[in-house]
Amino acid sequence: MKRQSFENVWDALEDTPQEAANMSMRSDLLIAIDQRVRSWKITQAEAAKRLGITQPRLNDLLRGRITNFSLDTLIKIASQAGLTVRLDIVEAA
Repeated sequence: MKRQSFENVWDALEDTPQEAANMSMRSDLLIAIDQRVRSWKITQAEAAKRLGITQPRLNDLLRGRITNFSLDTLIKIASQAGLTVRLDIVEAA
């Protein structure tokens, strides 16, 4: 069996490069939001209110349930968390 290597885990798990790119962006955003929320050192209920989402929704985010969030939704939550999201576009290799 030939050994394969991938640039990131999503390249290995997703069916297409487009799906892998979407999941990679989503996971980066989810991690950044998680770190920001935890840095606040407040309750989940208070953090959820600050982000404009429900506490169960925030719990899903903090538990890494990435499939529950679209890229668009994560961008909105990141903005509410005081984060600026930028997209780098480069030519494919």
